[in-house]
Amino acid sequence: MLLSNKTISKHPTLNSDYIAFINYDYKNSIESFPDKQNNPLQFPEQLFIEVEKIIEFKEFNLDFTEIQQQPIKIKPTVTKEDYIKKVNALKQHIQQGDIYEINYCITFEANDAVINPLSVYEKLNAISKASYSALAKFDSHYIISSSPELFLTKKGNTLITKPIKGTAKRGLTTLEDDVIKQYLQNNLKERTENVMIVDVARNDLSRIAKKGSVTVDKLCDIESYQQVHQMVSTVSCELKENTSFKDIIHATFPMASMTGAPKIKAMKLIDEYELYNRGPYSGVLGYIDENGDFDLSVLIRSIFYDEQKQYLSFTVGSAITAMCNAEDEYEECLLKAKAMIQVLQT
Repeated sequence: MLLSNKTISKHPTLNSDYIAFINYDYKNSIESFPDKQNNPLQFPEQLFIEVEKIIEFKEFNLDFTEIQQQPIKIKPTVTKEDYIKKVNALKQHIQQGDIYEINYCITFEANDAVINPLSVYEKLNAISKASYSALAKFDSHYIISSSPELFLTKKGNTLITKPIKGTAKRGLTTLEDDVIKQYLQNNLKERTENVMIVDVARNDLSRIAKKGSVTVDKLCDIESYQQVHQMVSTVSCELKENTSFKDIIHATFPMASMTGAPKIKAMKLIDEYELYNRGPYSGVLGYIDENGDFDLSVLIRSIFYDEQKQYLSFTVGSAITAMCNAEDEYEECLLKAKAMIQVLQT
């Protein structure tokens, strides 16, 4: 997906195709949470951009040549020591029964950043080859995404979500890769993380599903990407009659894998423990067709850039459970950040 804003509205209507963007912080409107609002990125809460023209091409032909990328100094907003303290504090909440699992994230950022968004996108897409890669521009704001995760897809009356929980690095050889993949498949900690999030997804879908139609189609499958193996499950349902796009979003947003269990308490702790409000990170970006069918990705493995402020950031995280080790979770965050750091510093 490659797009730039044209006709913008706050709510999609049928008989037109739309590009949809929803900021993670839209959850505050859904759940009546207080706004934290301290993220240097000021992306809109939501946008529905009416598609005026669709152009198919094999190679990019946009002209960004006038933008010469400068050396970028990327820094984490949380030290390793602080990260470990916060993870251990979150594990205390788990031991007290406040939550069972939470997706805790850390942000990397750069000031005085001058980048060529198309060049960065091409490099990131070449490295990651993600299923839901996208380059989007809203005024001076860019989304450069290599997301592997589907939030929701709707085809007719069927709604599908594919939460990801469980990550392992790729091996250097085919044999090593197969061993790592099998280890991930059988890892009790990773499977437990995934199953708990599947339960959240099932609960979300049940709010808008026909009775008895929520189904776990695949549980703890392993999907392999250029940088990592991921554990992915698939949950689907048949929608109740006259269920609107707004009804669907209000029942399911944000993505279960990006919050925790129970979902409401996890989101409150995310706001408390993470430095910035998330903004576009772990929000959604996707396409709605004129019939109301859609594909929406989760905005992970994505770089967010404000050209006017010359500020960029990206965020990575992992699932914190009773069985997790803070050092290992930090290493998982670095693994997920690797591709984005690489494309920004080359």
